[in-house]
Amino acid sequence: MKVQVESVGFYAPPRVQTAAELAPLVGQSEEWILSRTRVAERRICEEPSAEMGAKAAREALGDGPLPDLILNASLTPTQLIPDTSVFIQNALGTSGIPSFSIHATCLSFVVAFHTAANFLHSGAYQRILVVSSEMASQSRDFDHPESAVLFGDGAAAAVLVRPPEGGTGELLGFKMVTLPEHYDLAQFQGAGTRFHPNSDATRPHHNLFRMRGPAIYKKAVLTVARTIRQLLDELGMAPSDIDWVVPHQASGPALHAIPRFGFAEDRIVDIIPQYGNCIAASVPMALYHLVQSGRLERGQTVMFLGTGAGLSVAAAVVRY
Repeated sequence: MKVQVESVGFYAPPRVQTAAELAPLVGQSEEWILSRTRVAERRICEEPSAEMGAKAAREALGDGPLPDLILNASLTPTQLIPDTSVFIQNALGTSGIPSFSIHATCLSFVVAFHTAANFLHSGAYQRILVVSSEMASQSRDFDHPESAVLFGDGAAAAVLVRPPEGGTGELLGFKMVTLPEHYDLAQFQGAGTRFHPNSDATRPHHNLFRMRGPAIYKKAVLTVARTIRQLLDELGMAPSDIDWVVPHQASGPALHAIPRFGFAEDRIVDIIPQYGNCIAASVPMALYHLVQSGRLERGQTVMFLGTGAGLSVAAAVVRY
């Protein structure tokens, strides 16, 4: 399907929280955090998350025309109703543009990219703004250090269009798998009907994120390997045909595992030491840094790759 990343945008909150500052909050040392995650610092948002998304969106849109669709590709909502895309559009200062959310936890941007490509391919929309804005810091459980030390806040956006005549942009392939039997490996149990805010059974920890890190890593690595192999086989490609891997910045160990799938280490975009795991925003944030570095050229192939609670795995191969 013909789809081109016309432009990208990025926003990171100015407040930096280092591993040294976080260590006493979780009862661990700075060395403990760095050895397990490689997250030296993360950003902490002190403004509405929709404002972060709007700032990233403004950079992506630049002086170009407005989109005819806005997709919010994020996990952390402003509130349950209305949809968070409404708040992003309001912060952006536009009105009348259809908008809704794609919620696939950490894979939201990758799934939204696939969704947008289908819309562009069908002709339903001509210019789509995809925004990921995540405020993970508010839901960290400091009594659960293995997950609390991973997360940070940030936003990124991309404008997607059909490529012009002679353009190279194309979604070559997409594959996603969900293993619902592993739903308990990463959870935020509150805010829904299971542990409703008005229920007597609801406790404070139900509104904090918890993850069984070693268990999810073990299962995810096997599932990622299988998903990559199947997708590349379907495309008649090998890992060496992929110029850049833009992965979800899940953790230091997760990023270190990617070369074992056959990808060159210097072709894997790694921003986790500076920003940590910014949930769904981590993929477009990494893409932004790759584009800004000048290393990504039109016609090169990019693999978006990630895992999400569910347990879900997704990969997309894009010709930039």
